[in-house]
Amino acid sequence: FGPSCRGQFSRRWCVLNDGNFNYYESDKIATPNGGLKMREIVCLAVSPPETHGYDHSFEIYSDAERLYLFGTDNPETMREWVKSIAKSFIPACAEDLLQKDFERIGRLRYKDPLNLESSKVGWFCLVASTLHVCLEDGHGQETIHLQKLLELSRDNEVLVLVERGRTLYIEGERKLDFYGWASAIERAAGSSGDTLSQQQLTEADIPVIVERCIHYITQYGLTSEGIYRKSGVNSKIAALLEAFRRDARSVWLKEGEQQVDDVSNVLKRFFRDIEEGLFSQQAHNWLTVSDESRRISQYQLLFNNLPRVNKATLRTLVNHLYCVQRFSEMNQMNLHNLAIVFGPTLFQTDGKDYNAGRVVEDLIQHYITIFHVNEQQLKTQLDEITYIIKLRDNLNPKTGPASGDFICTVYLEEKKETAEQHVKIPAAMTAAELTFEILDRRKITVKEKDYWCCFEVNEKEEIERPLHYQERVLPILHSLGTDSHLLVKKNYSMEAMLVYLASKVDVTKHGMLKFREEKSLLGLTTGSFNDRYFMLNQTSFRLYKDVRSNRAEKEWPVKCLKVYQGIKKKLRPPTWYLCCDTQTEMREWFATFLSIQHAGLLWPAEWVKSRAASRSAPLDTRLGNVSLIPLRGTENEMRNSVAAFTADPLSVSLIRQSA
Repeated sequence: FGPSCRGQFSRRWCVLNDGNFNYYESDKIATPNGGLKMREIVCLAVSPPETHGYDHSFEIYSDAERLYLFGTDNPETMREWVKSIAKSFIPACAEDLLQKDFERIGRLRYKDPLNLESSKVGWFCLVASTLHVCLEDGHGQETIHLQKLLELSRDNEVLVLVERGRTLYIEGERKLDFYGWASAIERAAGSSGDTLSQQQLTEADIPVIVERCIHYITQYGLTSEGIYRKSGVNSKIAALLEAFRRDARSVWLKEGEQQVDDVSNVLKRFFRDIEEGLFSQQAHNWLTVSDESRRISQYQLLFNNLPRVNKATLRTLVNHLYCVQRFSEMNQMNLHNLAIVFGPTLFQTDGKDYNAGRVVEDLIQHYITIFHVNEQQLKTQLDEITYIIKLRDNLNPKTGPASGDFICTVYLEEKKETAEQHVKIPAAMTAAELTFEILDRRKITVKEKDYWCCFEVNEKEEIERPLHYQERVLPILHSLGTDSHLLVKKNYSMEAMLVYLASKVDVTKHGMLKFREEKSLLGLTTGSFNDRYFMLNQTSFRLYKDVRSNRAEKEWPVKCLKVYQGIKKKLRPPTWYLCCDTQTEMREWFATFLSIQHAGLLWPAEWVKSRAASRSAPLDTRLGNVSLIPLRGTENEMRNSVAAFTADPLSVSLIRQSA
């Protein structure tokens, strides 16, 4: 229904008594025009002021899919009616919800991911951006902070709420009230304003946009000369910032898709534009601290008085800037340079106030003291960053032609001299384009259901990863080690994966797997395989001790994982081993990972069809399929390879990377 005007209402005398709500033409008429029983009410919603022509109005939804709309200009009158009606239909098990200043309250059906076969009844209460819930199988009241959800999606008549450690499926038993609930929850879960606290937040109370920009720059930009001083492309900065403001949860920053300078400028522009600023209404107090001997203690006092989200965000940002200046020999951004950039940005000044830069310089220089930082944890953080930088330096390919393109050796079906092709890789080339470049050179015709793909293969570790057809090849080349190469061959699992995904309504998966984790930066494996329960949804990949556990022991963002297949012997951590009992099971897990990471787009069927139609070359029948695990080397080496495959026949390796 749409907004109503005052003239569409009919004046009625209403009576609530003994579980019945009746309305009459007037207080002098004994026979009601209509009514409903309290047990038939499924939802009560308080409308924003003047939504329906009245200053105050509320809506009642019945089990029979009927909507009753009431309006008044008296706030006390409305408050009393809302309180009395809610008290009459909310059961005793959920009576704590009545104490909330709710916008919407009622019952809905829900499913828990541990039991998707049957739905249960729950009582829900929406207050600002918090959803209070009394579940049928719960103990007491639970609270869901909607702005901190890892994911929120709607699939037909199901609303999926993913928070750290659990997923809740809310079902639309009745379309009318479900639409109201879904719309209200989606509004509450988004960025509801222009202040820091009104942004979509992480569990640590940091705006998602801030965390993702900092994480990306830490991974890819700490050695970029002039980081934060160099300008990006205005159109790309504006588009990315708008995407974050629209729905920060859905924005994932990937190397090759976004440039470091664009991301750094998005972060600066966010802080410059945010309402009230990072320092809120205390900004003047920070700028007027002049006594040098007392500045540190004054900063500590001012920091402790900041709002919760401002505190968490300031601490995170200063930590990041502290790390940036520690690598100033490479990026040329020392304390002074960072202060020049971030002083006016954070205090939203015109750059002429010297005090703004001085405050930022003080915060970075005295970061450990002001924020009571654990120095051992900071050292570990810096060591990890140093490791990342060295790793990226070691994996960078040799300089290519002056044009900026790289010459790469790609193999067809098998790594041997007669199967190699030397290809010039432009910056924009995708894996699909590279694949068909190789096939064109060998005059191989692509038949229907020939799923030719480009694979990243690591011979030493005996693992491989099919590149997604939209992946840029150049960033992959930057990450290849000396034991890795690109190989074009048919993906014999693709058709089965597409069929499996087509049969699923909701692309999620859960079940028992064998699990082992590698933690050491030195590549040392710790522990042995243990049975664990895993849950994979649109946002996260979670590990539980067993199927009965309600809280996850570990959790990783799906978008940040690289998934390999094969036998894994030793790979740089952080790495996790997941072993399946059957080939089908491994294929299903792998398909689910790829579908989530690439929005369901696993194979460019139409593009391949149109490209194949434009060519007509005979098939080179000399080329056949090659096993994933080739046996080679001495007799002992081959025996060890067979033994390893027997002990661990099917495995999926996950390697965390930056989003």
